[in-house]
Amino acid sequence: MRRALSLAILLSLPLPAAAASFDCTLAGLSPNERAICDNRDLNDADVEMATLLKFLTGLFAMGYRGEILDDQTAWLRERMGCEADLACIRAAYARRIGALQAIYDGIDRPL
Repeated sequence: MRRALSLAILLSLPLPAAAASFDCTLAGLSPNERAICDNRDLNDADVEMATLLKFLTGLFAMGYRGEILDDQTAWLRERMGCEADLACIRAAYARRIGALQAIYDGIDRPL
């Protein structure tokens, strides 16, 4: 139920015109960025993660928002370490989306 609700919220947010959360046409993309651009499922995971991150950072004050963004920076370093290993990148996205989803699920809301 919560997953369906969060998906409904994500789908209601405007998505970027470009598929990934970064510009796939730029020269000098890292191996994992190129893998994300070249694989639809990774591209979709990137958009889902970026949209959920943007939604959550808009809900919290600077302190907790800073924590979420610090965690995002650490996660990006982890993802970059995957190089072009598709399984590693998929697993990294699953972990990050799960972590962001857990933050969302922990928000007190009226019934």
